[in-house]
Amino acid sequence: MSVSMSMELITSCNCNTLQFQRPFHAVASSFSLSQAHFPHSLSTRNYHTLRFHPPLPTSPSHTQSLSTTCSVANDSTLILIQKKAMDIAPDLKGTSIFLVGMKSSIKTSLGKLLAGVLRYYYFDSDGLVEEAAGGESAAKSLKESDEKAFCESETEVLKQLSSMGRLVICAGNGAVQSSTNLAFLRHGISICVDVPLDMVAREVIKDQSQLSDSEIYTSEAYSEVLTQLIALHEEMRGGYGTADATVSLQKAATQLGYDDMDAVTIEDMTLEVLKEIEKLTRVKKLMEEAARPF
Repeated sequence: MSVSMSMELITSCNCNTLQFQRPFHAVASSFSLSQAHFPHSLSTRNYHTLRFHPPLPTSPSHTQSLSTTCSVANDSTLILIQKKAMDIAPDLKGTSIFLVGMKSSIKTSLGKLLAGVLRYYYFDSDGLVEEAAGGESAAKSLKESDEKAFCESETEVLKQLSSMGRLVICAGNGAVQSSTNLAFLRHGISICVDVPLDMVAREVIKDQSQLSDSEIYTSEAYSEVLTQLIALHEEMRGGYGTADATVSLQKAATQLGYDDMDAVTIEDMTLEVLKEIEKLTRVKKLMEEAARPF
């Protein structure tokens, strides 16, 4: 059995943006997922069209860290972030940003702040898959009863998101588990957010909802959770390695002269992501100029 899903794109204006591999002409203001043709195992549910209305991009001056480990930065760092975002915007040209890596509040908070300073819209791909299935429990049932259909729903969400511009997408691990999904990430810029697994393990113990149903760890023992996270990370390592760039919390702490990685702020990490995006857009621009005929 397979999942057939349709996503309607509603544009609020006619804007031309440029993806890294191909042009497109759509800026997302809202879109819907239709659950009219879910597998028979879930066909008894009263599925309907769900609309997702992303909030208007937020001002970074009102952004607070959602991480339980990262601190809140001072205003000077926020000013640097805003300036860097303005500097790279002309070359970025609305290209979407995909964040991959182990799910954590640091990755989520980084994504939301990045969307705010770039004036982009923020989405979590796992959240969209769950909404399309009818909620967390329905998504878990679908994965357990028909894993192929669940994977197809992940692919469909990524396919539709990759066709739009001006998005920051926190991508789930399904995004790096197949060549098809990885190809969709190439429509934008992919950044791997590398957070130490011991920090992720502490988060999981405190709040297991930080991970999707497919990755929930029932144990409350730190050592057991860490062991499972290490195994999961090893399984995903190859996919994470395909990202255009990696931003490491540990490396950021070293560069900033912090002995304690907890001292690294979401704003610090966001600035590092913007620097990597700047490098990538600069290289692309140089390559385009080199390819022009004299």
